[in-house]
Amino acid sequence: MDESVKRRSYDSSRRRAQAQENQSAIVHAARDLFIEQGYGRTTIADVARAAGVSVETIYAAFGNKATLLHRAWDITVGGDDADIVFHERPEVMAIRSEPDLAKRLMLHATFSTQTARRIAPFQLMVQSAAGADPAALAMLEEMGRQRLAGMTVMADEVAKSGQLAVSVEECRDVLWSMTDGVLWDRLVNVRGWTNERFADWLGRLWVQLLVQSKT
Repeated sequence: MDESVKRRSYDSSRRRAQAQENQSAIVHAARDLFIEQGYGRTTIADVARAAGVSVETIYAAFGNKATLLHRAWDITVGGDDADIVFHERPEVMAIRSEPDLAKRLMLHATFSTQTARRIAPFQLMVQSAAGADPAALAMLEEMGRQRLAGMTVMADEVAKSGQLAVSVEECRDVLWSMTDGVLWDRLVNVRGWTNERFADWLGRLWVQLLVQSKT
């Protein structure tokens, strides 16, 4: 290969890598500032300073603050930058594959507790902003839709186990209503429960409500 072609390929790869690094830094900075300062009070200039990039770079990559909010949610709910649907992540697939429904729900409760530690501050921030900002309201609604889609998958698979004590719709709605991080925040951050106590309580509650009795 011609040396100049190699050089152009190398330079192109470096530029792509740098762009990806910048975008990751921007999204993480935006997420942290939105939670710390509130969505409405955080400006693109604030994010640029925190990420060490120019305002122009942010607009070129994301267009507006609402898009940043969406991307910040993606890394918050997933826990990383990987572009994988939440209910198809390996840790969730491991829960979905557990044949014993009671054990599956206990595993789900533990995982949901771990996730709540990430998503609760973001959820509460968006809820606080939704009353005054249309972009935040749209984000809140989208977060609910995404979670409902995920819980629909989980509930459908629960029903296939033959161990479900209620309708698949009720199972879906119970899981959906208790996994947005708000209940975790109230009991752990407000009432002082440990994460272990919360996870055990949530799992046992789900088992009691959703699993057919063996007697």
